[in-house]
Amino acid sequence: MFVLVEMVDTVRIPPWQFERKLNDSIAEELNKKLANKVVYNVGLCICLFDITKLEDAYVFPGDGASHTKVHFRCVVFHPFLDEILIGKIKGCSPEGVHVSLGFFDDILIPPESLQQPAKFPSHYLVAALTLDPLSDEAEQVWVWEYETEEGAHDLYMDTGEEIRFRVVDESFVDTSPTGPSSADATTSSEELPKKEAPYTLVGSISEPGLGLLSWWTSN
Repeated sequence: MFVLVEMVDTVRIPPWQFERKLNDSIAEELNKKLANKVVYNVGLCICLFDITKLEDAYVFPGDGASHTKVHFRCVVFHPFLDEILIGKIKGCSPEGVHVSLGFFDDILIPPESLQQPAKFPSHYLVAALTLDPLSDEAEQVWVWEYETEEGAHDLYMDTGEEIRFRVVDESFVDTSPTGPSSADATTSSEELPKKEAPYTLVGSISEPGLGLLSWWTSN
């Protein structure tokens, strides 16, 4: 799930940090730049692991800061394909089941990758945790119609439940800012395109042992 990735970057250290140890200043700047950021085709950077090499530092005319080329390793979240992970259901939609790992939320299990047969009712009423015990709130959830000798039993994929899934695909999207195109110039602010996640995982629970942990826990 987590890997060490070797990276190289040039780090700028402002003059007011010259009194500190160079390694400490560089580590702080690298964490500011990379921690909790997605690097295209690499993964989600968690934190700096170590600095392996510092090249010569330079001060350029008109800039009192030092610029140092740094070789370092970073802890990156990038699960391999077919890896089994455990997360919590963040919500459900017609697109599938949305899963969160706590620090990473862009995980989708599409309908065709759920335990089959599966259905998505228009609404599913659950008791709301309010002062009024008779109040209900509408929540949409996917349901596995589990077949038994006594007939089908509906197993609901409720929000907050722990779920075990297999990583079957990943997607990186370059979200670097670009200049406006001629088409964008004619688009009103009310028609802004939906923001895409820079890194998305696609999961599957269409195998025995995968899905909600409660399904496979013996009483």
